[in-house]
Amino acid sequence: MHPWFTASAPPRVLAHRGLVTATDAADGIVENSFAAVTSAHAAGAAYVESDCHLTSDGEVVLFHDVDLRRVTGDPRPIAHVTLQELDDLMSSRGGLVTLRQALETFPGLRFNIDVKAAAAAVPAGRIIAAHAERVLLTSFDDDRRHTALRAATVGSARPATSAGSRTVARFLAAASLRSITMARRALVGVDALQVPERHGPMRIVSPRSVELAHALGVEVHVWTVNDAARMSTLLDWGVDGIVTDVADVALDMIATRSSTPPRAGG
Repeated sequence: MHPWFTASAPPRVLAHRGLVTATDAADGIVENSFAAVTSAHAAGAAYVESDCHLTSDGEVVLFHDVDLRRVTGDPRPIAHVTLQELDDLMSSRGGLVTLRQALETFPGLRFNIDVKAAAAAVPAGRIIAAHAERVLLTSFDDDRRHTALRAATVGSARPATSAGSRTVARFLAAASLRSITMARRALVGVDALQVPERHGPMRIVSPRSVELAHALGVEVHVWTVNDAARMSTLLDWGVDGIVTDVADVALDMIATRSSTPPRAGG
């Protein structure tokens, strides 16, 4: 088992872009900010899911979108702004946090880092290399994921990783054919499947797909689930992790499940 998985036993709660409570939002705090990561940590989350981009002056920052419009109202792409400009924009929104700062400031947290831009893959990997035991590295683009992984791997030490879109599609094809051999080939080098429950009309997560992943030693983490009842159903199916905007709600739900005695005869 990769050390990333040892921070807590399943089920794992992955705080999606940190944690922004209703009170935080009213105060202008935004996702992927220093305050959001701090809030997730304070709520008891062991894992924070985030994303990274590269600024115009080469700094890897935690940010989801390719541009600043949704979060700050500024239409510029992140690749066109400097670290200082972005720091100024985020100063009233919870504070900017770079990838390096996140890893160094929160040594007790595990991070799930999604590389959103091709230009960020190698710089992010090089930063992660010193913290490989605490990072799960991923990208929707498998080529970008592999590029970042190569940069983050020193000797035999590497980050954990979850499958990109192409790998997930190969696994789902194998699952539909009930071929464990094909599924094993698809998931070589993969530690986790991080997927939505559905993609349009197509169901991705089911008890069968979870069972197949587990047979190959791969965890299943589902994103982005904010309804406690839905979380509970997924955990009943054997899902190992929930990626959620409401990490506090998920942690409370899991604590309640753990403390509830089984029904008579169940």
